[in-house]
Amino acid sequence: MNEEKYIQFDHYLQNEMTVEERNLFESRLLNDEALAAEFNTFKEVQFQLDSKFGIEEEREAFKQNLSRIADDHFNKNKTKVISLQPWYYAAAASVALLFGLFFFNQNSNPEFADYNHPEQAYFTERGNTVLELKQAEDAFNSRNYKTAIPLFETILKENKTTEIQYFYGISLLEENQFVKAETVFKELKSGTSVYKNKATWSLALSKLKQKDYKDCKEILLTIPSDFEHYDQVEKLLKELD
Repeated sequence: MNEEKYIQFDHYLQNEMTVEERNLFESRLLNDEALAAEFNTFKEVQFQLDSKFGIEEEREAFKQNLSRIADDHFNKNKTKVISLQPWYYAAAASVALLFGLFFFNQNSNPEFADYNHPEQAYFTERGNTVLELKQAEDAFNSRNYKTAIPLFETILKENKTTEIQYFYGISLLEENQFVKAETVFKELKSGTSVYKNKATWSLALSKLKQKDYKDCKEILLTIPSDFEHYDQVEKLLKELD
């Protein structure tokens, strides 16, 4: 990732873009999974910096350590004094994360796998999509999500139901297609179907999988106590505190 991307990410998070620039950037995130993944890594690093370093002395020590890591990785002169911008701290932190050197209490955070328990799909056969529905159901239940995704997309063109949307969203999440998955979950979350709370929970899990703990917690707090898996919501909230 080059420095221009970091600067753009930082401008977006700091609300320093014009409306047109922001809309264009969000459109790029929606259509570029690689860019979206890079942005989520950057955002998580920024969150870690903000949440872990309230004391200026600790922040400065951390910056010095990241300077050393970045120097080693990019074969720079270790004796050279570098004036780092915020995006560079994020870049160095990303390098540290990749090499297992980001040493601040990462293991204490909850894991996506501990809460990810997709339910089985049992679709009612409808219209001309009988074959696709059966194939999608079998692929989903066997956790072959890569195969299920295009089948769901074909079905949704003819029969857009909240049930199919939900399982399509889950498949996207399992394949780390976060932007598309969250678009599906947000649409269901804003509706009134029986999948409203399930979609909200899945949206929170998407943030958890991306290690975006702040947004994950904010979403969990919107789930009502009558949700069938509210015990899991409470458990995850407790681990995020």
